[in-house]
Amino acid sequence: MTSFIDLTPVGSDAPACGPGSDSACCDPAEAPLAAGLVTGPVAQPVGTGRLSTLPVAVIGAGPIGLAAAAHLHARGIDFVVLEKRDTPGAAVADWGHTRLFSPWEHLVDPVTKDLLEAAGWTHPKESRAPYGKELVEQYVTPLAELPVLAAHIRTGVEVLAVTREGMDRSRSRGRAEAPFVVRLRGASGEVRDETFRAVIDASGTWANPNPLGSNGLEPLGLDAVRDRIVPALPDVLGSDRARFAGKHVTVVGAGHSAANTLIALAGLARSEEGTRVSWLIRSPKAVRVTTAEDELEGRGALGSRVDELVVSGRIDLVPSFEIVAAEESPSGGVRLVGRDASGVSGGAVGEGGSGGGAAGGGAAESRVHDTDVVVVSTGFRPDLDMLRELRLDLDEVVEAPRALADMIDPNEHSCGTVSPHGFKELAHPEPGFFIVGMKSYGRAPTFLLKTGYEQVRSVVAWLAGDVESASRVELVLPETGVCSTVEGGCC
Repeated sequence: MTSFIDLTPVGSDAPACGPGSDSACCDPAEAPLAAGLVTGPVAQPVGTGRLSTLPVAVIGAGPIGLAAAAHLHARGIDFVVLEKRDTPGAAVADWGHTRLFSPWEHLVDPVTKDLLEAAGWTHPKESRAPYGKELVEQYVTPLAELPVLAAHIRTGVEVLAVTREGMDRSRSRGRAEAPFVVRLRGASGEVRDETFRAVIDASGTWANPNPLGSNGLEPLGLDAVRDRIVPALPDVLGSDRARFAGKHVTVVGAGHSAANTLIALAGLARSEEGTRVSWLIRSPKAVRVTTAEDELEGRGALGSRVDELVVSGRIDLVPSFEIVAAEESPSGGVRLVGRDASGVSGGAVGEGGSGGGAAGGGAAESRVHDTDVVVVSTGFRPDLDMLRELRLDLDEVVEAPRALADMIDPNEHSCGTVSPHGFKELAHPEPGFFIVGMKSYGRAPTFLLKTGYEQVRSVVAWLAGDVESASRVELVLPETGVCSTVEGGCC
């Protein structure tokens, strides 16, 4: 029986060989693994065993998930795409009013392009950067409607958990031969388990934004003003206009999402009397999200445009503000309670507001910022709860696969300086499981769709047993300026 090879590294959370252990490393055949000699994924042969009779689960029907499906189809591997929302590309549609950084030439996976063109599809103008809505209407939807993919896509299906058949993460013996079990909740609420040969998690991070608090938690007291808190990338000049017109709006965050919203709000303030815009960041000064050297022209212009708006006074910059609590302001809006980024703070801040005194004995007053509406543009993080029973090797800082984390550290790399990577960097000690797309970047920002397409090409080639193709780099990214923010942006 052919199977995945268990890649659990020495020193992992797997039980060691010995009394009370069911670890597969006790099998002499696993000796090279136990000795630490296996350092990377080994090709998955097609084989004839039980695993080869099961489909691959693809979680998420966004551009990356659908690209994975197209590659699986091209390789003759059965698959099922599981999408929580009602339609493919729904997450992109949520920010459909926002223009992508990348032009069309970087937004279409080559294998999907071949499938679409065979059905009469015409590629949009390559040099133009579309809005999210256009990406869905002109690419994602036509792709999802292709019969060879549509028959395998299930919408309204939420993945609750992923595990191995008959074992939690602590069991090792026979683990590599055990199918994955995916627990699903359907649109009607029924819960069921289904088995799969492998799992590709392309569920993204859009549904899991970082909290407003600077400590990674929701600010104390947030529930009292939650109706005045708006998630990232609202349609300021469109459907959400009335929510912001004539009000004092504060954008929290220093990434591309914040920049897009700030620029839109500054435009709104020109035509709507009484509209004020504040930009609250925890850094001492605003660091440009990009520079003029960026080959992605739309992204390169964001930083300079926001800088100009700050210098002109159209945006009020509030630096070095670490949010601790939120409460209703005297005017009925939102009061953000915080401390300065130097770490010198007032005493304990409770549900109702701020305390006196100072940490370390020094005198300091808690800072407050009053506004009408807060837009939370603090980036996104991966939802790892559903993967609790899998053996993952994630970096403890950015929550990306460990081999990838150093390559995408936002303090070291820009979008275009990230090295092309594939199955080797994305592999976990759980053979046959991969996180791809935006979720593979964990908390790091500036993911490009083109990067995700190369990820799934390599991963699917590995699942098909084509190590040569899986190992080959087939990606050239555009050169960029510095993308050294801690809040997210993509595409």
